[in-house]
Amino acid sequence: MGLDDKLSNKAEDLGGKAKEHTGKATGDESMEAEGKGDQASASMKDGVEKVKDAAGDVKDAFKK
Repeated sequence: MGLDDKLSNKAEDLGGKAKEHTGKATGDESMEAEGKGDQASASMKDGVEKVKDAAGDVKDAFKK
């Protein structure tokens, strides 16, 4: 996984957590839900990147 992707996904996750907590604190259910969605999106992107990394490792193993 590229460093840019890791940073982007982490920023999206942290932003989502901030939205979720702000939504809870203010009673804004829409903002809370949006924050949870942002976190889920970041998590899914991390999972895709991990699969790509694993595929690259397998490919590299066959080169040896």
